[in-house]
Amino acid sequence: MKRELASLVTQMHSSGIPYEDAVRDFKRQYLREVLVAHRGNQCKAADELGMHRNTLSRAMAELELDLAEVRAGLKRPPRSERPFVRAAALPFRQG
Repeated sequence: MKRELASLVTQMHSSGIPYEDAVRDFKRQYLREVLVAHRGNQCKAADELGMHRNTLSRAMAELELDLAEVRAGLKRPPRSERPFVRAAALPFRQG
């Protein structure tokens, strides 16, 4: 993991990405990843990050991270696009 991060930092530096932009991109991606892991639940994401939900919400606004964008990737596809799965036959109880 440290090697991957070091490689990424080297690539960003050699590409001329300013420090502020690099930090902003990292924060935005990190928060997005945690939000996706908690299916857009800000309370659970904030708890994992060790911050208050309002602080997370403020950070999201500063980073222009839209919760609707995060949740859009989590929605179930329309019925017409879902694979057909046959339900297992359950025994019918009479009586």
